[in-house]
Amino acid sequence: MKTVREIMSAEVTTLGRNDTLQLAQDIMNLGRVRHFPVLEDGEVVGVMSQRDLYKASLGSVMRYGEKAQREFLDTIAVKEVMHYPPVTTTSQTSVKEAARLMLEEKVGCLPVLDGTQLVGIVTETDMLKLVAEID
Repeated sequence: MKTVREIMSAEVTTLGRNDTLQLAQDIMNLGRVRHFPVLEDGEVVGVMSQRDLYKASLGSVMRYGEKAQREFLDTIAVKEVMHYPPVTTTSQTSVKEAARLMLEEKVGCLPVLDGTQLVGIVTETDMLKLVAEID
């Protein structure tokens, strides 16, 4: 049975609790990142997703232009929209158990921890790649 370590991404883009939603959006626009573990003093304290960003900015999108939207997102800290406490897993957890946890908790990713150390992230896409056997 495969473990999370075998399918997770070891390179993880993270945010700090006090980073702005504008920074999160800029990072999302630059790369294929939809989920961010949120760190404080090196420990995972939450998770922020693209969906969280969209929910926070939905009202302002309808009323303002792009410049005003950027200014608005610069006023909101990640800690205001992140999911807390984070749902996490370990690298030794089976993929089946991790998938079950994601479904039960209705989350799109699981930060992977060894103790309190962030060592990776496993996402819905990682699960789909495994099912489709794509590298």
